[in-house]
Amino acid sequence: MKFSHLSIPDAQLDLRGTPCPINFVRTKLFLEKMLPGTLLEVWLDSGEPIEQVPDSLTMAGYQVEQITDCTGYFSLLVRCPAAAQ
Repeated sequence: MKFSHLSIPDAQLDLRGTPCPINFVRTKLFLEKMLPGTLLEVWLDSGEPIEQVPDSLTMAGYQVEQITDCTGYFSLLVRCPAAAQ
């Protein structure tokens, strides 16, 4: 994982309160509509969502750039790959 304080997301997706695996599916569908190289910020709950979604996205070919604990939820920055999925 690469950390950058200068990463400004191109879009944001609030999935707090969304259970697994629906949060992963919604994130992946949203990312598939974004342009290559763009950055998505996803808000996830603690527990299973933050434990499962980053790994699932990485396995699907997306680059997880940053995970931030925002007190009560987590912010996940995900970069769309340069090549089409």
